[in-house]
Amino acid sequence: MNVIARVLHRVASPRGISRVGVLLAGLSATLAWGAQNGLMAVSVSKGKDDAQIVKIQFKQNVAVEPVTFTTSNPNRLVLDFADTSSALGRGTEEVNTGAIRSYQAVQSGERTRLVINLTGPASYEVRRDKNTVFAVLQASGRETQRVGKMASPAAVASPRYAVRDVEFKRGNDGEGRIIVTLSAPGASLDIQQKGKTIQVDLMQTTLPAPLQRRLDVSDFATPARLVETFQQDGNTRLVVTPRGKWDYYAYQVGDQVIVELRSLDDPQARADRPVYSGEKLSLNFQNVDVRAVLQVIADFTGLNIIASDTVTGNITLRLKDVPWDQALDIIMRSRGLDKRMSGNVIWIAPRDELAAKEKAEKEAKKSMEELESLQTRSYRLNYVRADDAAVMLAGGSRRGIRSEDEATCSPSSQGIKSESDTSGQAGLSATGAPPTATGTGQGSQWTGRVLSNRGGSSYDLTTNTLIVTDTLDRHAAVEEVLKEIDVPMRQVMIEARIVVADDTFGRDLGVRLGLSTRGSPGGARIGLSSTGAASQTTATGTGAISSTGYNVNLPNATGVANAGTIGLTILNAAANTMLSLELQALEADNRGKIVSNPRVVTTNLKPAVILQGTQIPYQTVSQSGTQTQFKDALLCLLVSPQVLNNDAVILNVEVQKDAQGVNTTAGPAINVKRVKTQVRVNNGETAILGGIFEQTTRDDTSKVPLLGDLPILGHLFKSNSKTDEKSELLIFLTPRLIDEGMVSRLY
Repeated sequence: MNVIARVLHRVASPRGISRVGVLLAGLSATLAWGAQNGLMAVSVSKGKDDAQIVKIQFKQNVAVEPVTFTTSNPNRLVLDFADTSSALGRGTEEVNTGAIRSYQAVQSGERTRLVINLTGPASYEVRRDKNTVFAVLQASGRETQRVGKMASPAAVASPRYAVRDVEFKRGNDGEGRIIVTLSAPGASLDIQQKGKTIQVDLMQTTLPAPLQRRLDVSDFATPARLVETFQQDGNTRLVVTPRGKWDYYAYQVGDQVIVELRSLDDPQARADRPVYSGEKLSLNFQNVDVRAVLQVIADFTGLNIIASDTVTGNITLRLKDVPWDQALDIIMRSRGLDKRMSGNVIWIAPRDELAAKEKAEKEAKKSMEELESLQTRSYRLNYVRADDAAVMLAGGSRRGIRSEDEATCSPSSQGIKSESDTSGQAGLSATGAPPTATGTGQGSQWTGRVLSNRGGSSYDLTTNTLIVTDTLDRHAAVEEVLKEIDVPMRQVMIEARIVVADDTFGRDLGVRLGLSTRGSPGGARIGLSSTGAASQTTATGTGAISSTGYNVNLPNATGVANAGTIGLTILNAAANTMLSLELQALEADNRGKIVSNPRVVTTNLKPAVILQGTQIPYQTVSQSGTQTQFKDALLCLLVSPQVLNNDAVILNVEVQKDAQGVNTTAGPAINVKRVKTQVRVNNGETAILGGIFEQTTRDDTSKVPLLGDLPILGHLFKSNSKTDEKSELLIFLTPRLIDEGMVSRLY
């Protein structure tokens, strides 16, 4: 046996089947001891279409087909013959013809393995005829030479299997599954992807006429659109036409051939689908002990696979070019098994057995915790508060904002509130109730609890020390949790810019026209002036002819005293007539901009406020007498930041920019500009929180009816006023994460 092991080590590569030979002794343990057959000769001949036929002769008839599988790196075809000895007596035999480079036969215990080294990827088919096994290999890209065209057509050409049923089902995750049920296990199949279709050939298999059909399965909402089955050259061909982006795998379990398609278009389907990354292999097992199959996979991967004693039974399985981890999942699903992996060791057992074992382990661990003695340790914390840490260990959650951390835009100082107590108890009662400060449910609902039901904790805020009493295992968990949460809080500087801009344009044209005269046509005295009293004075002659008023009084609308004016007076003493004219014109163009730039630094989840402004006094009179009150006109930045793990910052922010307005009888008016919102901004980027744009446009005309409508002269009887006022408010916000010592540099 030692000599055989050394031979296996020399002829096999470090990967793939290199380790299978070492485990052949373990495989043979599952079979009866004592070789019943013998490998006598191996020969290679050329078939049609450049196919290579490997003829393997034995001393007696071969009862079952060998276990076969392939590897892709390097490319090999491996055939395992149970209860067989080797009489070849030689090592590697060079061929270097077609798809075959060489072959070697190695015996280990009561099992003989034939390894055929290939020049590249190749398709193959294995058939047995009495005491001879034929392996037909064809290099990729050419159709495989069928065994029916070889030396013994009578023995292998007649159909050996029949299709019983062809079903289509939709899986729970939206996959399409085509299930072909055969009359017996062991049918050979060839699976290829040709263009946009999947072609499956079942060799030497008949298809009843009712099953030769074309099915439209698009209504099932799977990647499959058409499934077509028909008879061709003594074989059954299955053609599947998918749609969209898809992936597939096919395998044979017992008397069923299963083709499964999964969509790649649905992101959720891609997320739910298991990801297989193992090296691809092909397997062909005909009624083989499932433990032997697991041994082959263990040897192929180099992992240690331990199968429970309850893993029994045989399996018929054929897989082609599937990852080894997917092949293992298929084997386990077909036998109702499950696995647990630790390092490079895989434990395989029935699902119920694994679940029962894990439950027993948990119950045993729980019993040990109830009996284990308690240890008391103190933990000096650097950044997190000890009372917050105690709440989290008891299964609670730490809030980012405390009641004493609240901030407002009040001009009165709120002061800093001190802690009322310097020590506390955060342990749980015998029933496991959580601390009342957290305000959530009973201990049985606290799934995040780190301490055991017997454990408890207390804290001292003066030294920021946490004192924990619990078992040693729980102390290890406490240390891991404290290592993660006892970290410095991120600091962030928030800078705001409030820009208030206005642009005002106004144009006023006004006129004043006065006419005063008197006369006595026909002996009647007539007086004309701006008012009735002035006209009487003029008519009686008790007053001189003068401009005591204006008949047309339409000055500029704004009433600005320093508007440009021009006056004209015409006096005719002989006619006792005086004409006065005054024109007013004003044009104003005002532009202004106010920029406010408050900034404040705070830690993560801690609110901060900075404000500046004026308290405007005004007096009120009541029954209590005259009192002085104040109105606030403030610039205020109130913000509470939350720093995310990707350095983005979520800001709950309120910006206020008030200013004094006009004075009223009730006191001064306050022009209010304010925004309150939540926004997410990346570190160092600037966000526009909002803006207000106002524009007022007016074109007013005041005139004397009829006279104001006269051409040219009508301008003496009307005034015009045009106004165009624009105002705009923009608020910008920029958060910057800062490190230690950076605050002074920023200011």
